Amino acid sequence: MGITLRAGPIAEVVMDVPPVNALTVRHWHDLAGAVREAGEDPATRVVVLRAEGRGFNAGVDIKEMQASEGHRALVGANRGCYAAFAAVYDCAVPVIAAVHGFCLGGGVGLAGNADIVVASDDAYFGLPEVDRGALGAATHLARLVPQHLMRAMVYTCRTVTAGELRAFGSVLEVAPRDKLRELALEVAGGIAAKDPYVIRRAKESLNGIDPVDVKRAYRFEQGFTFELNLMGAGDAHRDRFVEGT
Repeated sequence: MGITLRAGPIAEVVMDVPPVNALTVRHWHDLAGAVREAGEDPATRVVVLRAEGRGFNAGVDIKEMQASEGHRALVGANRGCYAAFAAVYDCAVPVIAAVHGFCLGGGVGLAGNADIVVASDDAYFGLPEVDRGALGAATHLARLVPQHLMRAMVYTCRTVTAGELRAFGSVLEVAPRDKLRELALEVAGGIAAKDPYVIRRAKESLNGIDPVDVKRAYRFEQGFTFELNLMGAGDAHRDRFVEGT
């Protein structure tokens, strides 16, 4: 359990952190390291990022944050998320996110920065940050849904389904949950069959023409999370969440 890397031409980075893949500070950094390691391996042609368990990713481990004194865990989680999202975006080869079940908070950051998203028919995506006294990953949600829907999702914390995202073109294909890994590997195989030098240059060129600097935009969002925490809103909402679970 934890974060594992299965190396190969089609590398798999797998999140398995029961019960809901809410990642601790260490897990976020482990995830960043695994994706970077996969991309730096010259034998890797494509990376599949997926998860085991009930859902793809439930964001940060709020219980760890509230159990820690001071702001160390908050800062650690923000730095860990930043590192993991950046590792996906900067990976030298395409990253395919295979999403099942819930994809919330930090999960949206990972999927939004991936090159391709495939999903199970029970997958749904959302940012519960406002209800947790935080902000962030709207940068990445904006890569998945249109601008006004993104704003509505941030303000209301509503979710969208994989089927809705497929209609927008941000989810490539939808499959039954038990066929999701097979679908992801099939898409990955089509990329892996291409000239690896050309694919790596294609990834570099696409990042170079991106109209939004996702790393800078996300860091800007994180500043407001720190403000909310300083004003007491962050702790108040996180405490209510922990008490309710």
